[in-house]
Order: sequence, then structure tokens, then C-alpha cells
Amino acid sequence: MADGPSQVEEMFGVGKALVGMVHVGALPGTPLFSRPMPAIIEQAVSEARLLADAGFDGIMIENMHDRPYLRQRVGPEIVAAMTAVLDALRAAVSKPLGLQILAGANREALAVAAAAGASFIRVENFVFAHVADEGLMSEADAGPLLRYRREIGAEHIRIFADVKKKHSGHAITADVNIAQAARAAAFFGADAIVVTGPMTGEAATVGDVREVAAAVEIPVAIGSGITPDNLPVFWDLADVFIVGSFIKQDGRWYHPPDPDRVNALIRAVNQLRRVQRSGL
Repeated sequence: MADGPSQVEEMFGVGKALVGMVHVGALPGTPLFSRPMPAIIEQAVSEARLLADAGFDGIMIENMHDRPYLRQRVGPEIVAAMTAVLDALRAAVSKPLGLQILAGANREALAVAAAAGASFIRVENFVFAHVADEGLMSEADAGPLLRYRREIGAEHIRIFADVKKKHSGHAITADVNIAQAARAAAFFGADAIVVTGPMTGEAATVGDVREVAAAVEIPVAIGSGITPDNLPVFWDLADVFIVGSFIKQDGRWYHPPDPDRVNALIRAVNQLRRVQRSGL
């Protein structure tokens, strides 16, 4: 993780970055779609402004309400909708933006990022195969995705790659440990590694994060389960903290943000930064 902090500072302006999740409302054509796009965009912008004003270092959008998800592909209606949302956020907040399009629609996410000015995308199935909720993701995406990134002139967009990701079975790669998976992702060109717990809102293990941090020299992000209580445990092990569930009402990802929870997390981050600056 030797180069991690400098790369994170280049992206976010701080050595350790807090990224807040905006879970975009169900989009056109999906089973739960029920509101017009202007209302969906307005809510996403409102949530992004709340997080940016509170002190988050970056904002990330995700189409998590589009469940059940398609496997490694989405239609043009989702690409268009996510582009419209991201473009509105770009105009509303000055923070670095990222996105993920579920499930494993990495090329579509990269196209949206390039069109609407995002700094990074979060991808699954970058290396190795796994069995996801949506079915078997049998082909690793690193080779095609990075060639597509070059083809569209989007090499400035960073790739945050999940390894041994949540909501998935990894029996296929049981003989590949998380450190080996992280090394493979770094070798194949990932710009950061994302470590998660087994499910949304559940924390990664300290052991997993420590193993990945020791295995790679690119930034390590924690992508689930961060709270004010466990943040001090992970602070020295990772570079980016992506938070969604905790900052929502009742800690449920599908609820709107809770300003009290948002502020509690920001207070915890600020305290850790003060300690870090003081050298204690």
C-alpha cells in the first residue's frame, strides 16, 4: 500500500477518503420503476448535496433499486438514465464522482463515467469468476474493459475492483485467497481494490483488509459495513471508505439519508484525522 495515500490524495484531495453512496431510485424498465426521471434525479441531487455539504470527500451513485439485476448487461435506457443522474450531480456538487451499474455492467458504467465526468467506477468480476445472485459470472472483465477504456479515451477514469465480492459464492476460486485475488487485480490494471463483507451493510473482516493491504501497492477501499464504531479499527489499514447503509435512516440502504447518522460519521472521520495530524 506504499503508493496508496498519494494516489487517493490525487483523486480526492485527502490522504484517506470518505465516499458516500447515493442509491438512485428504480430506473425505467425495471420492476420497481414508479416515478418520473425528473423526480429520481431531484432526489439523487438532494442526497448528494447533503453528503457533500456534510464533508464527504466523494459521492458515488448506484442503481441498487433496479433489483432484480441483470447479469453483466443493462439496456440503453439504464445507460441514459444513469448518465442523466450523474450529469445533474456533476452540476450540483464539486466532489469527485463515481458510479457502479449492477450487476457487473462495467462497460456501461465506464461509458456513463466518460460521458458525464466521473472520476472512477466500481466494477465486479474484474478478475476470476464467481457465482453471483444473478448467476454465474464466468468471464473476467479486466481485458475487455481496459481495452474499451482505451478505445473511448477514458484512461483518466479509475477502476475500483471488488475482490471476493459480497452477495456471491466463491467456491469456484476456493484455492485462491483474497490476497492472491487482489494481486491479480492489481497486476491486471485495477487502480484500487475493494474489500467487502458478505452482504450489503456487513463489515469486512480486519484480517481480509490487512491481507489485501499487505499484498498490493495500490489503494485499498472498504466497500461495506463501515460505521463510526468500527472506522477506527480500519482507519490505518485502508485508504478509501465507501459508506451507504450506515448513513441511511435506520441503517437501511433503501431509506433516505439520516442527517444525524451522516454527521456522526463525519465526526468520527474528523476525530481520526485530528489524531493522525497530531501524530498520536
